[in-house]
Amino acid sequence: MPYIKRAAEDTITRLSGMFPVLLVTGPRQVGKTTLLQKLAEIRQGTGEERKYVTLDDPDVRYLAKHDPALFLQRYTPPVLIDEIQYATELLPYIKMSADRSKRKGDFWITGSQVFRLMENVSESLAGRVGIVHLLGLSDAEIYQEPSSPFQTDASYLMNRLSVRTPKGLNEIFGRIFKGSMPELYADTNMDWEIYYRSYVDTYLQRDIRDLAQVADEMEFYNFMIIVAAHTAKPVVYEELAGAVGISSPTAKKWLSILVSSHIITLVQPYHNNALKRVVKMPLLHFLDTGLAAYLLKWGNPEALERGAMSGAFFESYVFSEIYKSYLNAGKEPPIFYYRDKDQKEIDLLLYQNGVLSPIEIKKAASPGKTAIKNFHVLEPVTRAEAFEGLESLKAEIGTGSVICMAGDLLPVDEKNWYVPVWLI
Repeated sequence: MPYIKRAAEDTITRLSGMFPVLLVTGPRQVGKTTLLQKLAEIRQGTGEERKYVTLDDPDVRYLAKHDPALFLQRYTPPVLIDEIQYATELLPYIKMSADRSKRKGDFWITGSQVFRLMENVSESLAGRVGIVHLLGLSDAEIYQEPSSPFQTDASYLMNRLSVRTPKGLNEIFGRIFKGSMPELYADTNMDWEIYYRSYVDTYLQRDIRDLAQVADEMEFYNFMIIVAAHTAKPVVYEELAGAVGISSPTAKKWLSILVSSHIITLVQPYHNNALKRVVKMPLLHFLDTGLAAYLLKWGNPEALERGAMSGAFFESYVFSEIYKSYLNAGKEPPIFYYRDKDQKEIDLLLYQNGVLSPIEIKKAASPGKTAIKNFHVLEPVTRAEAFEGLESLKAEIGTGSVICMAGDLLPVDEKNWYVPVWLI
């Protein structure tokens, strides 16, 4: 299959030169191993021969778990160790090897199950590991266009016009329906439904058994369907639990498993002393809209675009593109959302360097000025007196965006812009 160049390549190369251990995490089948093998192949030209070993192999896994020291004698660095979560017993030995050699980039490791892995990594490899979170393909990767962390300021967006290709509604929803899994783009003969059915089966049978004692896999599958139906909505555990017939604590536990598996993410609400009536529920987004479409039995892009959930899918797609633009650059996504007890909402907020930039997401081509009607609720954060002695928390309101199906980048007013979705 052809290799699709990934936006995170430069980030991985940079972190490998900074730390003795590089960890690439992410959901199954998003191309973690393929990406690292490609970079290892490129480095062969400089004389670096990196061994490859996968802990999916039962014999290799047994050796790693029961005699980690002998394992590292057999697979000496530089080495790429795949699926490290199956033998976290290796991590203290990797630490000792890294401390002895002092070489950068000795160990490249991948892991799909962050639920337990990150705790072990933070305990064993603190200060010695650079971590990259890799998700499915972004638009920049699919269309092989430049990738950078999304910003709302006009100069950034103007520059994007020269490197992005306009796309219509049908093309956008074709992309939303297809999802982000590299294999669907690398192999044009891959059947979408068969692929996602296999993906879900593998996830349920392998990861869920490993991550938690889920007695009924079908019940968890039904829970995933309910969660997909709640994409782009605030999390109400009682609502999720009632729809599946489980307890609220179980719903909370199962949702944390989906977060740890990178199937979904929870966006935290923005709040501080100046905003008194903020609702503090997190917002749920499915990270692969193709997987969500499969779970909800949408049959084609046209039906999805015309359906009742088209706005929610459009919103989760926009969120995931912005989210991935930061992860691929090795940055923590500075993304929040706003909702208050008066039902006023702002879909996304970027908070960087003391500047709060509001983003509204609308599927419409001409949303009108009503799209920015709630941006004014942020005004208290600009007034020092609203913070009651914590004036240092005061923020500025930056340029606002209405990300929509507009044909061109156009001003709404002097502070806000209509941003075509293909520009993100």
